[in-house]
Amino acid sequence: MRRLGVGGEDQEFIVAIDVPGSAPNDIDVTVERNVVEITARRQPIRQEGDEVIVDERPQGESRRQLFLGDNLDPSKLSAACERGVLTLTIPVSEASKPRKIEIASSDEGRQSVPTDSGQRESVNA
Repeated sequence: MRRLGVGGEDQEFIVAIDVPGSAPNDIDVTVERNVVEITARRQPIRQEGDEVIVDERPQGESRRQLFLGDNLDPSKLSAACERGVLTLTIPVSEASKPRKIEIASSDEGRQSVPTDSGQRESVNA
């Protein structure tokens, strides 16, 4: 199984997956709803008919699935592969980002002022 690391911040999550020996065109990343599937193929370097003395290098195909939370936007996922590391960048959905909520008041345009008797009275401002 491919090893991975995940980190994030307010705007996006970064997933780094080790894919040593796999060329970018040997890696597929697919998204279906909130599931990301990574498939990486690693081809043997020997040719047909070569004598093999020792071959401890893993080869073939491996798959990994990531289940994304509802706060992420898989439609804007991007991928890059450099030096044997596949990096997925998954932005946080706009609906999940912190935002300021304006507070409405039923007393809008009114304020409380002291009266001659020491009581407070609500008047139009």
